[in-house]
Amino acid sequence: MKITLDDNDLHLKLAPLSLTRPVAEIRFGIATIAESWCALLNIDSESVSYNTESYLTGKFKSAYGSEELKIAGNIKPNEQLATMVLELEEGETLYVNDRWIASKKGDSKKEVYKNLDELLYIEHCWDIFQKVDQAISSDLDRIRKNNVSQQLSGSNQLLGQDIFVEEGAKVECCILNSTSGPIYIGKNTEIMEGSVIRGPFALCEGSTVKLASKIYGATVIGPHCKVGGEISNSVFQAYSNKGHDGFMGNSVIGEWCNFGADTNTSNLKNNYSNLRIHSFESKKMEQTNLLFCGVLMGDHSKTGINTMLNTATTVGVSANIFGAGFPNKYIPSFSWGGHGEDKFILDKAFEVAENMMKRRKVELTEGDKKILNHLYQN
Repeated sequence: MKITLDDNDLHLKLAPLSLTRPVAEIRFGIATIAESWCALLNIDSESVSYNTESYLTGKFKSAYGSEELKIAGNIKPNEQLATMVLELEEGETLYVNDRWIASKKGDSKKEVYKNLDELLYIEHCWDIFQKVDQAISSDLDRIRKNNVSQQLSGSNQLLGQDIFVEEGAKVECCILNSTSGPIYIGKNTEIMEGSVIRGPFALCEGSTVKLASKIYGATVIGPHCKVGGEISNSVFQAYSNKGHDGFMGNSVIGEWCNFGADTNTSNLKNNYSNLRIHSFESKKMEQTNLLFCGVLMGDHSKTGINTMLNTATTVGVSANIFGAGFPNKYIPSFSWGGHGEDKFILDKAFEVAENMMKRRKVELTEGDKKILNHLYQN
């Protein structure tokens, strides 16, 4: 079976993460949305294509129109929803809780309406941290059905028993509290001594929590990340580092980002008012009903040491943030400094990305470069 995951007209609403990937490639929980659909529909990634922005199709396969099923890429599936999709007949379109979910190819056209007690989806970038507790639980329900947890060392202090540990994980002399939500510790991960973690929490494959870290749920650290200091209710996509002290809360971080030592994010205004956040659709600050938000950061962006980020800061792709004082609340892609004065030279941005990626034995591909070039020119 071949499927197309559709951006569902959310490309700019889910920016900056969606600037460099289709919506379904966003990590929402332990897995990306695409990975969740593949697992529950029992297909491999080669059977997936994307209906997304044309500049992304050099890296992400587009076969729009030839698929058997077209599925909303912003919907996080569970087993019940996947079954509804698999039961569709030719020409049927499924709506759940009045939201479009999927359409099956066929000449006849019929709309099918169903309801679920809970439908998990994202429509704004901040939904990723606001709903990540539900997403972690959804992924763990699936993982537990096909896997058996490993045992943790007796050197750890455990509060609660809702902890799932994959093979190759190293955890010693830590405090893990799962009474407020599950804790998932992925393959070949490490949580170093003295760390205190409260669920819901997921540490994905190959990632490291450094010495004496403090992490509050609900938080996901994506694959091959290194984190430390104090983190609360944040989601890292993959390959990003916050290796030193400093606070991060209510944030979403892309891939290949790095936070210099003692970078701090404010996640609550001093006057406790609702937040205004930059919109990539309207290209201006817009009022939200959010009280808490730290930083929303696109791929390849970085901060220098002692950087102070305002509440609800939005950072584009490949921005290099440094300098005295607070940088702007909206930092466009390829900013140099973060105060609006200069632009990162594209060749230098490529060089920095290549140098960082080589350290993890990953190549900056021509597809990656074309995406970055498009964003630079636009």
